[in-house]
Amino acid sequence: MAKSAIQKEEDKIERKRIRGAHVTTVLSIATVLFLLCVQGLMLGYAEKVSDYVKENIGFTLMIKEYTRESDIMDMKGIIDRSPYVKDSRYISKEEAAKELQEDLGQDFIEFLGYNPLLPSIEIHLKADYANQDSVAKFEDQLTRYHIVKEMYYQPDLIRLVNDNVARISLWLSIASLFILMVAIYLISNTLRLLIYSKRFTINTMQLVGATPKFIRRPFIRKSVAQGILGSLIAIACAGLCLAYLNGKVPEIITMQDSGMVLCVFASVLVAGVLFTLASSWVSVNKYLKMRNSDRLYY
Repeated sequence: MAKSAIQKEEDKIERKRIRGAHVTTVLSIATVLFLLCVQGLMLGYAEKVSDYVKENIGFTLMIKEYTRESDIMDMKGIIDRSPYVKDSRYISKEEAAKELQEDLGQDFIEFLGYNPLLPSIEIHLKADYANQDSVAKFEDQLTRYHIVKEMYYQPDLIRLVNDNVARISLWLSIASLFILMVAIYLISNTLRLLIYSKRFTINTMQLVGATPKFIRRPFIRKSVAQGILGSLIAIACAGLCLAYLNGKVPEIITMQDSGMVLCVFASVLVAGVLFTLASSWVSVNKYLKMRNSDRLYY
């Protein structure tokens, strides 16, 4: 009776230890995949931020004085139909004067005796065309119209924005590759240690005649299940962080791309399954191919 009670207690401790090992494995996988998920979201949002910055660079088309408003509106229609343009806004002489008065805090027209400002069209280009070559071509097209006086923009600003975007994208890509390699290594190492603890079980199953497929199946199923659970935990944590940021930084909502976010989450789920599947397959095969049982003790 005493022996049975001791055996039950030992079995209970063993079950707790196994459950603890599985929980630790799932949490380890979830932590690594969470970092991978965050990095993927950072890459996606970095592209959105760069597009947002590029599309908010202002280009001003100055119109010659005494041009009829109907001709200006025709010109605006031509601009709006251009593949380069995201949006445009016509600013009359009166609107331009009013905006300048608000900026200066005084009535300069009363001081000068007339309104020296010209009507204009403020243009925002699409992100793909907010570069020096495209802007130069677009400027050449617009300045051919007889009502256009000049196109005003800051080429140094365009160059600076594009250079910084390229630099940030490069470093984020390098960081993403590094985190991906770390994720593969840590998940592989975690599952390898878990399967290492079952190496004698694998050897015993071989000795009683079990086929490699039969031995491999439960380990792969359990590893893939851990990968799916870890992925879902990582996705849930990343989603909570994203919701928190949306509440604290409302500007993020304007750049929200549900398709990109879902793509990142789906990629993390697929990565969790593939990483655990490959790691468990390699680890189990290592012991299936081990002919010398003495090596199991090392």
